[in-house]
Amino acid sequence: MNAALFVTVLLIAACGLIYELVAGALASYLLGDSVTQFSTIIGTYLFAMGVGSWLSRFVVRGVAARFVATELMVALVGGFSSTLLFLAFAYTDAFRVLLYVLVMIIGILVGLEIPLLMRLLRDRLEFKDVVSSVLTFDYLGALGASLLFPLVLVPYLGMARSALAFGIVNAAVALWSTWLFRDLLPNRRALVAGSVGTLALLIAGFAAAERITRTAESSLYADPVVLSRNSPYQRIVLTAWKDDLRLFLNGHLQFSSRDEYRYHEALVHPGLASLPAARSVLVLGGGDGLAAREILRYPGVHVTLVDLDAQMTRLFREHAEMVRLNGGALTSPRVRVVNADAMRWLDANPERFDFVVVDFPDPSNYAVGKLYTTAFYRLLRRHVNPGGRIVVQSTSPLFARSAFWSIDATLREAGLRTWPYHLYVPSFGEWGFVLAGADEYQAPARLPAGLRYLTAGAIPALFQFPIDMQRLPVRANRLDDQVLVRYYSEEWERITQ
Repeated sequence: MNAALFVTVLLIAACGLIYELVAGALASYLLGDSVTQFSTIIGTYLFAMGVGSWLSRFVVRGVAARFVATELMVALVGGFSSTLLFLAFAYTDAFRVLLYVLVMIIGILVGLEIPLLMRLLRDRLEFKDVVSSVLTFDYLGALGASLLFPLVLVPYLGMARSALAFGIVNAAVALWSTWLFRDLLPNRRALVAGSVGTLALLIAGFAAAERITRTAESSLYADPVVLSRNSPYQRIVLTAWKDDLRLFLNGHLQFSSRDEYRYHEALVHPGLASLPAARSVLVLGGGDGLAAREILRYPGVHVTLVDLDAQMTRLFREHAEMVRLNGGALTSPRVRVVNADAMRWLDANPERFDFVVVDFPDPSNYAVGKLYTTAFYRLLRRHVNPGGRIVVQSTSPLFARSAFWSIDATLREAGLRTWPYHLYVPSFGEWGFVLAGADEYQAPARLPAGLRYLTAGAIPALFQFPIDMQRLPVRANRLDDQVLVRYYSEEWERITQ
């Protein structure tokens, strides 16, 4: 009996942490700035747990019944929390309000659980054994949940079904508790019926979760969603309208098939075409294979592509439309694909390259922001052959002007000479890049055949900036002070308001 009770502690601890992780991850996906989202959500959740623990003192009678009722409420609110948040983000302006209301409610209910359960155990065990055992299993449950969430739940179930799955666990604990505490429950039949009904509702929600999420997600995009999946690192969504395929990562547009050639030709050719002797190219990010497609226009050049997300590179290696778009670049014998964290891979590998393409997502959070720091660029310098160059996608010099020039300043502080440039991409507006190296840069006189946008004669104009995009006196981005993320978030927030 005691073992069953301690397993109950483990399960309810795991459930509570999963709801917290789901809220934090969803807020990061949809609002950006993961540090702020997780920090405020964790703080609110812990505060709410404290409120719940304090409120438990007012439960003086019917402790077992209150415990079962609390489990059922946690199951319903926590289980449907992700679905409700998706719907709120898609159809209302109340996402932030609902987010913190749900976190508060779940935290208060979770804060009630353990004190009530400890009071139920005090007649069965000595107080010191109750405290030590309950806290031990509580922490074990939290550990299990923290490992399950990124490794199993997000990649295989997604946010909505993960929350619902653990809501089912909470409801099952409530039903189990009606048997464990049967001698203390005069209204046991009503609680059993409530538990069964809650389980049925959550199971139905689990079955319909994907359809509900897809419907809500479709309303966020102008075009129909044709593919959506969760990886351990991001939400991948493809939309399609006629001949226009669009890739979104965590809700941010990465490319439109109608004009991506402008972006990728400008990303690759001003730098690589100026290095006629180049034979080895490193691509960091760029899991869609579109930069690799442009690099393969140069005979004899071999590409190493390092992208964190194996699901991303698999999608663009196997999906027929994506393979057509990137020309099968990721299956070329001249391309080696490595799924690894770029910074760790660079730190562990001694290889050097003639040209490096840095095609990471915009620095909207600190996890990505570390890849735009002086520490990262100094590490990258060690992997560039003498006379070689680096190009970095650098967000918009018009809409995120401070962020753009911060990237330039960061490369210069890392000991590189820089040549910033920009172009107009209809899907994005003005977009910027920074070319960097140790030697003087000369624009190439010739480009590979078959380009759709860029010409050698047009390249010098890319390096000219109008007044509203010219250099600003901004700070470099360092690992211990990621000012770039703040610049970027503040500037894009002003644009979207």
